[in-house]
Amino acid sequence: MSRTGTSPRVIVVGAGLAGTATVIRLLSFARGPLEVVLLERRSDYRSAGVAYHRDGNPWDHVFNIQAGRMSAFREDVHDFVRWANREADRRDWPAPWAGFEFVEQGPAPRRIFQDYLVDRLAEARREACPGVVLVEADGEAVDLEVRATGVDVTVHQLSTEDTDEDGRGPVPTVLFADHVVLATGLELRDPPFAAEVAGHESFVRNPYSAAGVGKLEGLPPEATVAIVGSVLSAYDSAGLLLRRGHTGRISLISRTGTIFRTYPGGHEHGVVRLPCPVSLLEPYRGREEFLARVRGEWEAACAVVVRDHPGIDPGVVPERVAKAWEPHLPKALEQIPSPDLRRLLDEFGTAIAALRVGAVEYTMAVIERALNSADGSVEVVVGTVERITPTEAGRLVVQVAAPDDKHVVEADLVVSNFGRESDYSRVGRQLWQNLLRRGIAVPHARTGRGLEVDERGVLLGHDGEKAGAISALGVLREGDEIVRNGRTGAFTFNLAAIKNQSIAVAASAIEQLELREDASDRTLAQFRGHVSNMEEAARGGFEEAVGLEVRRLAARNRSERELFDSRLDERIRFVGELASLSMDAPLRDRLMRVLVNRAAVERLTDVSVTPRQLRRQLGIASAEDLED
Repeated sequence: MSRTGTSPRVIVVGAGLAGTATVIRLLSFARGPLEVVLLERRSDYRSAGVAYHRDGNPWDHVFNIQAGRMSAFREDVHDFVRWANREADRRDWPAPWAGFEFVEQGPAPRRIFQDYLVDRLAEARREACPGVVLVEADGEAVDLEVRATGVDVTVHQLSTEDTDEDGRGPVPTVLFADHVVLATGLELRDPPFAAEVAGHESFVRNPYSAAGVGKLEGLPPEATVAIVGSVLSAYDSAGLLLRRGHTGRISLISRTGTIFRTYPGGHEHGVVRLPCPVSLLEPYRGREEFLARVRGEWEAACAVVVRDHPGIDPGVVPERVAKAWEPHLPKALEQIPSPDLRRLLDEFGTAIAALRVGAVEYTMAVIERALNSADGSVEVVVGTVERITPTEAGRLVVQVAAPDDKHVVEADLVVSNFGRESDYSRVGRQLWQNLLRRGIAVPHARTGRGLEVDERGVLLGHDGEKAGAISALGVLREGDEIVRNGRTGAFTFNLAAIKNQSIAVAASAIEQLELREDASDRTLAQFRGHVSNMEEAARGGFEEAVGLEVRRLAARNRSERELFDSRLDERIRFVGELASLSMDAPLRDRLMRVLVNRAAVERLTDVSVTPRQLRRQLGIASAEDLED
C-alpha cells in the first residue's frame, strides 16, 4: 500500500466500534492533509466488532442500555435515535422493527448499529478537509517496530493473491505510520473446563458468531440448555431461545448467582453529587476489614440518595452511587496492594457490573418471567464450572462446584458465555506476543487487566516512558480506567468510555502530527506554565478560544468547522501576542493552539455531567435538549 502523496499517515488497527469511532474523529479533527488507514482482519467485523456485527446478532439481540444512550457522539445525545427514525434503510428489516418508532428510553436491535457506524463514517469522510483521506484495508497487524520518526506496522494481508511464491501463506507487508492506534477489541479466553468438548457439536464457544446463533436457532424447543454465566451476554442467548418459544430447561450457571436488574420505564442517565466516602481512603488493613468499610459507606450513600433524591427509582440508586464514587475511587484503590486489588476485582467483578449497569425491559421481561413463574423454564445454578464432558448419546455433562455441594447439569447444548481474556500476557495472538516481547506493550501492573498507558492513552514501556507514537483504547485500557478514573464494571471499556477515549486519542494524534519536531514535551510544559501565569489577564480571550475549539471539535459539517477554525486562529493570535516569549510567532501560536485544544478536549469529555447537561454547559444544546 503506497502512501497518499507526502501526507502523514495514521494506522488504526481494528475497525470495530472503538476503531471506527476514532477514525470518525480523526477525519473530523484533521485540518491538513492526512491519510488514515483503518485496518481490519475480519471484514464482517468492520464498523461493528463482536458486539454488533450482523451475523452474530439476530434481531432479538438488543442493546443492554436504552437506545438514547447509543449515540457515537457524546456531544450529540440524540444522534442514534434520530438516525434510526429518519435515516436508516429499513427495507430489509423484519416486523416489528420495520415500523418501530425508536425513543430514547426504549430498545433497539444491536445489529443496526453496524449500519449506523457505516453511515457516520461515510459522513465523516465526505465532510473531511481537502487532503484528508480514508483507506479501509483488510489485513491483520502482527507486529510493530518503533522508529525514530514513527512506527513500522507488519501486516499479513488476507487476500488470496498475497501469498509467497511457494503458496505457503500470507506475505507480510510493512507499512510506515506516523502514529498507530490500537483498537483490537475483545480477546477470547480459552476456558480450561471445556478442553474436552472444544470441538463438540453440542458446545457453543462463541454465541456471537453465525455458527453459534445457528445452533441456538436450530435447537428443538424441548431441548435442555446450559449457559455458563449469568451476565448480560448470557441473557442474549436465553432471550433468543425464549422468544422463539423454547420450553426446555435453561440453566444459567453462575459463580455468584448475580442477576442484573431491569431499567425502570423512562429511566435516564443521571449524575448525583455525594460526599466522599472518606473511610475508604484510610490505610488498607485486610480484605474483610476493607469490605466492612465499603458496606458501611455504601449503605450510607444509598440512604442519602433515597432521602435527598426521592424522584430516583429505587432500582437505579446503586447505579447513581457507583457513578458518584468514581472521582474518589482512584485514591481509595491506591491503598490496596496489587495482589489484593486483583483478587477483589476477580471476586466482585460481576457484582460491580450489576451495580453499575442494568438491562432494558425488552430483554429482562422474558428472562424474569421464565425465572419467576411456577413452571418457568430458566433456573440459576450457583457454582463454578469445573469440567464439561461428553456422553455417548451426544449430550454434555457440566460439573459444577458450589460452596457446600456439587451439581451435575446434563444438557443437549452448552453455551459458554463470552468469556474474554483481559490479561494480555496470556493472549495468544501474534501481535500481542510480539509487542510484549519487544516491551512496546506491558500488562497493567496493578490490575492485570489491559495495558499500561499514560493519561492520554499512549502505550508505556517497562520503564514507564512512552513506547512510541502508539495509542490504545477500549478494553486495552481497562485497568487504567479502573485505577486512574475510578470506572467500574463494563464502564471501563463500553461505548461510554470509548466515546471519550476516541476524542482524546484522535486529538492527541493530530496534535503530535501538527507539532512534529517544532516543540518537545519540555518546551510545551514551559509554555503552559507561562500561559497559566498570564491567563488571568487574557482569560476572556483564552476562554473564548476554548469555546470555539469545543464547537469546532463537535461540528460534523466541514463549512462549520472552517468557520470556527478561522475565528479560533484570530483569537489564538490575540492571546499569543500577550505572551512575551522569545520564540517566533508561528510556533507560539501552534503551542497556544495545543493548550486550547487540550482544554477543549477535557471539557468535551467531562464525565461529571450527563451528555445532555454537557451540551447545555458547553453552549451547544439543541432545541431537543432545551425542551428536555
